Amino acid sequence: MKKVYPDAASALDGLLSDGMLIAAGGFGLCGIPELLLSAIRDAGTRDLTFASNNAGVDDFGIGILLQTRQVTKMLSSYVGENAEFMRQYLAGELEIEFNPQGTLAERMRAGGAGIPGFYTKTGVGTQVAEGKEHKDFPTGPNGADETYIMERGIFADLAIVKAWKADTTGNAIFRKTARNFNVPAAMCGRTCVMEVEEIVEPGALDGDAIHLPGIYVHRLIQGEHEKRIEQRTVRPAKGAAAGST
Repeated sequence: MKKVYPDAASALDGLLSDGMLIAAGGFGLCGIPELLLSAIRDAGTRDLTFASNNAGVDDFGIGILLQTRQVTKMLSSYVGENAEFMRQYLAGELEIEFNPQGTLAERMRAGGAGIPGFYTKTGVGTQVAEGKEHKDFPTGPNGADETYIMERGIFADLAIVKAWKADTTGNAIFRKTARNFNVPAAMCGRTCVMEVEEIVEPGALDGDAIHLPGIYVHRLIQGEHEKRIEQRTVRPAKGAAAGST
């Protein structure tokens, strides 16, 4: 089956529909499927729900879809870098389902494994637990009961992810923190589209280094990507006075 497409628009052809749930990889500004997000913006698909660790920044990542009002709900962990995200949320224009970061990753992983729900202690006694099923398990000292809440696996209509390198069958390698959410996001999508910096022939990648097997990837593209730094922190040159130029 052909998996390599010439560009993001053709790779998404026939997959987009209003009101769909999309799982998107990325961690901060690292590993964001920027080409696919731009193609979704250009397609004009609306009323989207995104499951993503964060929403990028105002002019990058999912932030570009917030600017065009194509997103109505976010399942996220961190929202502090996007002023438009915060503005829409505080104005009641955007629905947000907050998830602890590990819980969100596990919800994606569970969906990819076909697990509809699981219990976790994370969030018990907080707003995260409101409206969710509670159950006690004898996991404490001497078999004492401890309370857990049930979280649901995420089964996305579409997953969009970004890898460093992949072969033409979709076997992929991610670099550093880009691995955190891209792998579970890819697994939980009924269809997964992946963009990569480099596509190689089968056999060119070390099988022991593969982070995501190609069985999870349905379509992929290669493209140029922007390298951004989320928070640039520098210190004065040695011997220079603070505030000097």
